Amino acid sequence: MPPLFLMPLADDNTDRQITPWINYTLIVFNVLTFVVLQGAGENIDFTFAFSTVPAEITSGEDIVSDDQLLIEPRSGEQYLIPGLRETPIPVYWTLLTSMFMHGGWLHLLGNMLFLWIFGDNIEDDLGHARYLVYYLLCGLLASLAHVFMNSSGEAALIPCLGASGAISGVLGAYLIMHSHRKVHVLVLFRFIATVPGLVAIGMWFAMQIIGGMGSLAGQGDGVAYAAHIGGFVAGGILIFLFVPKNARRQIAAADRRTERRDPIDDLAG
Repeated sequence: MPPLFLMPLADDNTDRQITPWINYTLIVFNVLTFVVLQGAGENIDFTFAFSTVPAEITSGEDIVSDDQLLIEPRSGEQYLIPGLRETPIPVYWTLLTSMFMHGGWLHLLGNMLFLWIFGDNIEDDLGHARYLVYYLLCGLLASLAHVFMNSSGEAALIPCLGASGAISGVLGAYLIMHSHRKVHVLVLFRFIATVPGLVAIGMWFAMQIIGGMGSLAGQGDGVAYAAHIGGFVAGGILIFLFVPKNARRQIAAADRRTERRDPIDDLAG
């Protein structure tokens, strides 16, 4: 999830009013799902049964396919491509279950880093219950955006999973609510810089747009850019419905005051 040249490390939380229990719970639930239910990525049957498959969502029917053995022409190496497994629940529920699953350790850790840094601020803005509803709604809309953009061809049969769509919604809200908040980032894996939230999130979103354009041009890299972009846009719009105008003004005023502080020693997320 994070762009390689600009990795967020922490933001300024000195004005946070509540303990983000929902954000902590979401992180724990994502980790446990990957480690226990997905077997740290080894339980292919579970992963390919509960991921979102666009063709299943558009048709409303479960699709089961055989494994495929692919042979690389030059090296002769063989690769086993798992087929779709039987889904023991209505396929529409995979829009929810896939939000808590991941394709590998890097996928999981990258997503959880973003959720740890930026999710607590949005939970502070919304409160516990409203934040949970907001997070899940962003994730569902992000998954639907992915389904819409991959409803035909081979892409319609490729499983999609990950918390990226929901977290993208959180980033959309962060851009609206905390554009002035200081964010510490690791630049090119060499040095730490402090930038406004507008820059940290804006650069991330720009990378999603570039990646999405590449996917449309047939240069896909396996990343669900449509879910990222859809979740981000949904989050940016929904935050106006979840936070009253007067509250947004108060939060924005407090956010601007963080510009005058130097929280360089606060790297706790």
